[in-house]
Amino acid sequence: MAIVIAGVTTGRALTRTAEEDIGMNKSSTELKHKIGTRREWLAGRLKLLKAEKEHTQRGDELALMRQELPWVRIDKDYQFDTDDGKASLADLFRGRSQLLVYHLMFGPTYTAACPSCSAIADGFNGFQIHLANHDLMLWAVSRAPLAKLQAYKRRMGWTFPWASSFGSDFNSDYSVGFTEEEQQREGGIEYNYRCEDAYKPSSPSDRNVWGTGVDWATFLRERPGVSAFAVEGGAVYHTYSAYARGVDALWGMYQWLDRAPKGRNETGHWWRRHDEYDKP
Repeated sequence: MAIVIAGVTTGRALTRTAEEDIGMNKSSTELKHKIGTRREWLAGRLKLLKAEKEHTQRGDELALMRQELPWVRIDKDYQFDTDDGKASLADLFRGRSQLLVYHLMFGPTYTAACPSCSAIADGFNGFQIHLANHDLMLWAVSRAPLAKLQAYKRRMGWTFPWASSFGSDFNSDYSVGFTEEEQQREGGIEYNYRCEDAYKPSSPSDRNVWGTGVDWATFLRERPGVSAFAVEGGAVYHTYSAYARGVDALWGMYQWLDRAPKGRNETGHWWRRHDEYDKP
């Protein structure tokens, strides 16, 4: 079984990739790219521009389709631990009418957050202030206890709001947190709107997957995603959720890589937490 988490294939397939330490595609520098005249380049660019405009228009249509989904009223009283104390889901809006939650993979027994989620969250500091001034709050939510989140937040230099859902059903209800029993049962995990096979561990087992301090089974009981909520008339509603590659567009570095000459240029997990690139 292979699982896609934020644009990366995980599970046994990714274990093999990690064990082989493939990293970036070394053979790409040996490839010969076609060379042309400026006229040939312009002809190709105009053809691409037409496709890019169609893609943009399709993106606008998809955004409208998201907005047109029916809202589902939330009656459960979720409680979170925040820097300001206990908070309900409604409290996370902080006076706005809209709320986006990034489900950041940091399980209760993790010693550090998932590096992929960390790379995505690196971009939150800059734009969350703009969203907050446009009637929208952005939060990260994870299952780890608040003290762990606060320590990691200081390490990463992050300032965006991050809440702990430790002890609540929030992650389970939004299909981003699972139990060991669910993981071992056929169809016990439903992620990205599909049921998964029972987890079968590979051998040998990595006890410190991507520096999170946990093995693969524990690591994969957390999943990434984004969920949207609205408040109207005093009631909170769930409006949208996306998972796996559905959060790719939130990953800032990939928007740049997709416009670079060699694109994503990867065959495995090459990125690290931003304070780890100079480490062996």
